[in-house]
Amino acid sequence: MVQLPKNVWLLTVAQALILSVNSSVVFIGGLIGKNLAPNPNLSTLPVACIVIGTATASVPVTMLMKKIGRRASFITILSYSIVIAIGALYSIIIQSFVGFCTATFLFGATSACAMQFRFAAMESVSAELVPRAASNVLLGGIVAAILGPEVALYGKDLLSVEYSGSFLLLAGLFFICLLVLLPFKNPLAETSKTTSSQRKLSEIAKQPLFWVAILSATVGYAVMSFIMTATPVSMHVIDGLSLQSTKWVIQSHILAMFVPSLFAAWIISKLGTTRMMIIGLFAYLVCIAVAYSSHHLNHYWISLILLGIGWNFLFIGGTTLLPRTYQASERFMVQAFNEFIVFGAQAIASLSAGWIIFAIGWESLLLATLPFILMMLFIIIKWAPKRALAVP
Repeated sequence: MVQLPKNVWLLTVAQALILSVNSSVVFIGGLIGKNLAPNPNLSTLPVACIVIGTATASVPVTMLMKKIGRRASFITILSYSIVIAIGALYSIIIQSFVGFCTATFLFGATSACAMQFRFAAMESVSAELVPRAASNVLLGGIVAAILGPEVALYGKDLLSVEYSGSFLLLAGLFFICLLVLLPFKNPLAETSKTTSSQRKLSEIAKQPLFWVAILSATVGYAVMSFIMTATPVSMHVIDGLSLQSTKWVIQSHILAMFVPSLFAAWIISKLGTTRMMIIGLFAYLVCIAVAYSSHHLNHYWISLILLGIGWNFLFIGGTTLLPRTYQASERFMVQAFNEFIVFGAQAIASLSAGWIIFAIGWESLLLATLPFILMMLFIIIKWAPKRALAVP
């Protein structure tokens, strides 16, 4: 078996550390928001802000990497993230809801940086190792699934103000991540296979595969974020389930998002990329059916695990298909567009989740995702009717 280069392993470890901010904010963001927000409907706004920030920062972060390189960008953004974590800590201490939402919004650049790790990994390997490199980096999310909520809970009473210590510990994780990425080397883009001229995005977008790749990741992220953002509020605030139970469900969900990465390359080689994405969509449908049937803890747990698996299959599927649509010289332009669409949709989903869960309830929130899931299934099958189940 061909070994993955050092770059990929450095990015995998870094992913585990940097994504802890996402799992921490998902776990405690709504709870802090409930304490600080002037209106309960705004309790999930801090969680939505990190997603909105990711969408806003996705293009600037990608362009920064084009200008100064991946390594310098990683180090710059991690240094910035340490400062933002201290800002979040201070906002909690002074009980500023606006300040805390601003901090989580600014964490969007941190998240956008982490999302570039998969592209950096794919650029560090040969074409046949692209699915393996992408899924390997996402394995860091397994550690983040455990580390983020544990750090958030451990830091809850670390300082005098509840949850402020959580962000002090996050600042420490960012510093360790920075040290991990110091040996990272910028991958050399393969230019021998590209033409001398760079196509316009409008020309690249004429490829059906381009939209299948982008929409797979977009629908995968939006549906996942929509349900996940509302889950802690539905479980802990509305249904009165314990904070420990809520933590367990969120950790299980995030683990389910990344554990399938252990097998993703094998699944793609055996079933094909599009078949894997279709399985991901069916996992979403079963998730909704289970969650709709009861508010019992086990139903939350099973549905959130299925939600994580569905996200993994759709996101890795879209990620591995996207490089087939562009040349090396076009990668930053296409990646920036992809990230903006994916995280823009996720931002809308996260922002609306808090309002919908209080306004029309958990069941209606779940049903609202069905049109998007069915639309994506139609797009995949329509894209290549004869090859939809066989394209690797």
